[in-house]
Amino acid sequence: MDPSQFYTLKGYERVEDVQVTSAMEDYLEMICRLGAAEKGPVRIRTLAQQLHVKPSSASKMVSNLRGQGLVASEKYGEIRLTESGRSFGNYLLYRHDLLHRFLCFLNRSQNELEQVEKIEHFVDEKTVRSIQVFLDGLSGPDGP
Repeated sequence: MDPSQFYTLKGYERVEDVQVTSAMEDYLEMICRLGAAEKGPVRIRTLAQQLHVKPSSASKMVSNLRGQGLVASEKYGEIRLTESGRSFGNYLLYRHDLLHRFLCFLNRSQNELEQVEKIEHFVDEKTVRSIQVFLDGLSGPDGP
């Protein structure tokens, strides 16, 4: 392997020109999860409680997501996913659930939430799809 191909984590982020940060993904994933559970818009207070952050922090991040065109909201009001936000959010939920199944399989455990939260932002879509194929091959369409 060519040593000139190695970067620090920050270096890889600069090369990729990341527009949506890991924190933004966490918020979007939770908005998508809560929206599905509550069958409608999500409130800032609920989002903040679920992510264990202050409502002002949640409001700021929602503003960032709105700037990316992923949500529509009013300050401290209801949060609704845009079409692109829903599509990306559904992928984030899929990635999260798939990685959780995979790590539970590898570690022979029932709960690998902490591990998933730590690594999910660093796995690209090609790897996610490959994990899906691997799990499907083990025991049918639902994996192990």
